[in-house]
Amino acid sequence: MKNRIQKVQKWAVLYIFVIMAVSCKSTKISSDGTVDENMSAKAVIRNHYYSHLSFKTLSGRIKVDYSDGHGSQGVNVSIRMEKDKAIWLSAPLGVVKAFITPKRVSFYNKLDNEYFDGDFSYLSKLLGTDIDFEKIQSLLLGEALVDLRDDKYAVAIKEGNYELKPQKVADLLKTLFVVEPRNFKMASQLVAQPLKNRMLAIEYKNYQKISNWVLPNHILITAMEGDKTNKIDIQYRNMEFNRDLNFNYNIPNGYKQIVLK
Repeated sequence: MKNRIQKVQKWAVLYIFVIMAVSCKSTKISSDGTVDENMSAKAVIRNHYYSHLSFKTLSGRIKVDYSDGHGSQGVNVSIRMEKDKAIWLSAPLGVVKAFITPKRVSFYNKLDNEYFDGDFSYLSKLLGTDIDFEKIQSLLLGEALVDLRDDKYAVAIKEGNYELKPQKVADLLKTLFVVEPRNFKMASQLVAQPLKNRMLAIEYKNYQKISNWVLPNHILITAMEGDKTNKIDIQYRNMEFNRDLNFNYNIPNGYKQIVLK
């Protein structure tokens, strides 16, 4: 029991530290906008949902750097997205491919002749919070991971951005959202599950404008579960909207299935 209390206390200190870090880092968002000190939390949330992207497809390349405290690796990946339906990823020469839909997560690795095909438990473990297709899509587009309209928030001005905190503190899920004032996209967001020792912190370094759409340009993700920390650095390149795309994906025959423990 004593060890359990010490573990929770240690995790609580870490949670507070990350909140402070995410709030401070939000100043790095490139923005010419200025905050309105009289704007209510409801107005900030309303403007955030006005800023949501309406498109059919998105495609381009992303540079992904990943580290887990033991090692790191980087890769350039082609990405294709059909809004609300599919996310397709392919490393050079198709060595690794992934296909994510609202119902499944699937990927295969030609180097190891392995594949995974199942639910979102794999990505939830990687990202340190319960995740689904909608949350992954929101993360990639600079949108809130949860529906902000489902709760009541207090707003404060911090480092030139709007900081949203739930008025009612929950034990199972703790959140913090920082909205930049120019486009009302996420500057940073944090979702934590204290009882599961899980935390996901996302920082949007800057945004880019492509035609009439505003899209993240550089995203830093820190995911914690227990004593494990994963860091993912995503940079977008050559992104295009509404091209005609195909989403060809077939797991090669003879590959060994990855079974999660």
